[in-house]
Amino acid sequence: MANARSALRSSASLSLQKSIPSLGRFWYHFWPYIRNQSVWLISCAIALLADVILRLLEPWPLKFVFDHVLIKSSDDRLAAIPFLNTLDPLTLLTLSAFGVVAITGLRSLASYWSTVGLALVSSRVLMEVRDRLYRHLQSLSLAYYSKARSGDLLVRISTDTSRLQEIILTAILPLVVSILTLFGMVGVMFWLDRDLTLLALITFPFFWFAATRLSDRIKDSSRKQRQREGAVAATLAESIGAIKLIQALSLQDAFAGIFSTENKKSLKESVKTQKLSANLERTVDVVIAIGTAIVLWYGARLVLRDALTPGDVLVFLTYLKNAFKPVQNFAKYTGRLSKAAASAERVIDILEEQPDVCNSPDAIHAPPFKGAVRFDRVSFAYEPGQDLLKEINLEVQPGQQVALVGSSGSGKSTLVSLLLRLYDPIAGRVIIDGRDIREYTIESLRPQISVVLQDSILFAAAVWENIAYGVPNATREDIEKAVRLANAHEFVEALPQGYDTILGERGSTLSGGQRQRLAIARAAIRKTPILILDEPTTGLDKKNEQEVIEALERVAQNRTTFIITHDLNVATRADLILYMEHGQVLEQGTHSELMQLQSRYAALYQMQSAVRSTDDEVEVISGGRGH
Repeated sequence: MANARSALRSSASLSLQKSIPSLGRFWYHFWPYIRNQSVWLISCAIALLADVILRLLEPWPLKFVFDHVLIKSSDDRLAAIPFLNTLDPLTLLTLSAFGVVAITGLRSLASYWSTVGLALVSSRVLMEVRDRLYRHLQSLSLAYYSKARSGDLLVRISTDTSRLQEIILTAILPLVVSILTLFGMVGVMFWLDRDLTLLALITFPFFWFAATRLSDRIKDSSRKQRQREGAVAATLAESIGAIKLIQALSLQDAFAGIFSTENKKSLKESVKTQKLSANLERTVDVVIAIGTAIVLWYGARLVLRDALTPGDVLVFLTYLKNAFKPVQNFAKYTGRLSKAAASAERVIDILEEQPDVCNSPDAIHAPPFKGAVRFDRVSFAYEPGQDLLKEINLEVQPGQQVALVGSSGSGKSTLVSLLLRLYDPIAGRVIIDGRDIREYTIESLRPQISVVLQDSILFAAAVWENIAYGVPNATREDIEKAVRLANAHEFVEALPQGYDTILGERGSTLSGGQRQRLAIARAAIRKTPILILDEPTTGLDKKNEQEVIEALERVAQNRTTFIITHDLNVATRADLILYMEHGQVLEQGTHSELMQLQSRYAALYQMQSAVRSTDDEVEVISGGRGH
């Protein structure tokens, strides 16, 4: 008996291990959140234990009816119980009938409590895990996002985290009930008749063999299916994000073909997973039928030899049926666990990603900056041996305006990204107010630097909310002041609901110039000592460009400002101009100093001036013809 129980226990452990190979990782990452629900878990465990005990008691009222009311067997091992002999048959029948209702009712109540309790626990854990996952994604470096696909990340945050609830609620709970019930019933079956129990257990190894053989294949197929679903979502997100370009270039059919291909691959893996799960369940059905037939045949023979009572056989068959039901459930929920485990691994893979840029153990909170910036022999590369910046030396005084000019890919944007610690240099130091910025916490560094990008990102929220993001204590007066400073108050007031107007996603309901001015207002309200402007006038017509330049000049006053631009007319206003090529600063000085050098900057400026003069002449001629 002990050997059979030991074999059964080891088989269950092996199957669970096969079904959830990531159980250790899952437990490591999520146990802190599960532990916070300890009170609910204890109450659920009590209800679960009550459920199992009541399941074991369910067939006994029927045994009493068969052996003490219908047949009055003298061989029943329970016949010596005093109260059984003192009760008349009608009373025992009535008590047994009430017992059936009472046991089933109490078991249903215990099952309800354990299910609802674990549903609450799993929902709370899921909420905390999703919050942690989102915050962790926010902390990952840009290098991670350059390789990841946004659609796949969305699937991991939404769908994969939801499937984690299946591990707790729709798979583990039934499995725990099933396994505990199985062990309890097998124990009682051994007590009733050891030989018959061993005969019934002959079929169990066939089940474990089928389960362990198929569960690995189910999990592999589930993992591939989740990857395919991530690819489908990534293709969808990519096409929606570029819908304007797709329609303009008539690429609808091309992208529809790509989406259809990924969709078919996802469907193929889904069908494969379902086939494997169905195969496992049907295999178990056959094994159950064989086991029931063996027990029925041998048990009936024991009754005919008066070795067992009919009630014993009834209890035995009921237990056997209920014992195989956990086995059947185990087959079904192994498939679910395999799918959930694949999702759990995808979530854990993100949680185990470490940001390239993070706080050092002894990082301190940055004091209010004055704005003195120095790049001390700074070099940077995304990949070893492919330097994008090479020994940059630069010193900027508080309040100075620095223009970075040069060809695309020369490293201008990368240089200012180092100032924000979006990346860390591979050599050298970036220093603010005499201290390496890696000595400051990221959370205290970045709020002291404002950024206006070429493609200003606005959110699907009210105008005033877009401006006040990152400044929680901003008043309506502060917002309006920043908007006026950014030359945007007039057009904001003209919007349907003024400052309360809800913008389209990414500010799609505004023109480029309007988006830029709201982005400038957002930078203005932060009142940071350092300001970064990355191609803020690119793509704007002359009227909008002039308004944006005027707004930038007001916002940049008394701030250390870095402006990246291809328009050298904008650069002429800077206190210092850096001309960059291939990650190096080739020329450095004021506009007049660089013009006197008559080198690269001067040649580029003269070429742009000639083009600008030609454009102005064409505009004058076109205007004259219009009149």
